[in-house]
Amino acid sequence: MDDTRIWTAGLVVIGDEILSGRTPDRNVAQIGLWLNLQGIRLAEVRIVADDMAAIGEAVTALGARHDYLFTTGGIGPTHDDITVEAIAAALGLEVVIHPRARAVLEEYYATRGGLTEARLRMARVPAGAELIENRMSGAPGIRLGNIFILAGVPHIAAQMIDALTGTLEGGRPLLSAVVGCWVPESEVAELLRETERGHAGCQIGSYPFFREGRVGANFVIRSTEQELLDRCAEALVAALGEAGYQAVIAGI
Repeated sequence: MDDTRIWTAGLVVIGDEILSGRTPDRNVAQIGLWLNLQGIRLAEVRIVADDMAAIGEAVTALGARHDYLFTTGGIGPTHDDITVEAIAAALGLEVVIHPRARAVLEEYYATRGGLTEARLRMARVPAGAELIENRMSGAPGIRLGNIFILAGVPHIAAQMIDALTGTLEGGRPLLSAVVGCWVPESEVAELLRETERGHAGCQIGSYPFFREGRVGANFVIRSTEQELLDRCAEALVAALGEAGYQAVIAGI
């Protein structure tokens, strides 16, 4: 672990079904939370269609800006699963059948109708890639340097990132604390700004809501240092109290 720098990752979510609204995405949240535990911050997300050029451009752009790049979707057995081909083309690599992926699929489908041509598509990888274990459905994920190609189905993607736990270099996890208050955020905007300014190493985000006919907000404080986080939270609670507002520890 390197405490002296911030490690970042980009995520490309691939699929026409996501863009159409037919399928809600759940991978951004679970990958973002998992990355933070690895000391890596999910810094950018792009959603693209099942289109070779769009996938290739997104992977190239986000991969160049971040330490790691993850993709979800498009590695299944059907004709519209083109993520492997798109990434390989963008990087100037051939698409090959990975021998261990083929063996894993042959074993998995031995009692499920055998390894068909469609199922064999899930053994395709860009040349030189390694595999990411998938205990759920047999078909592995793919690692190509700092690029991690994951399934789009959330519970399968979860198995793949679990297999990667502890294997990536990162920094300190980003810690957080929440302070809630029944107050319009506009009334305490300057108070929030001054509290953050007085606590280096902390950031305060404001997230308003409307519940029970009332307006309120949760203020999320983030830091890589527990001591700094605690001090900032205490200061924010005190400042809200001095301004005449009752703070709710852990949020509303």
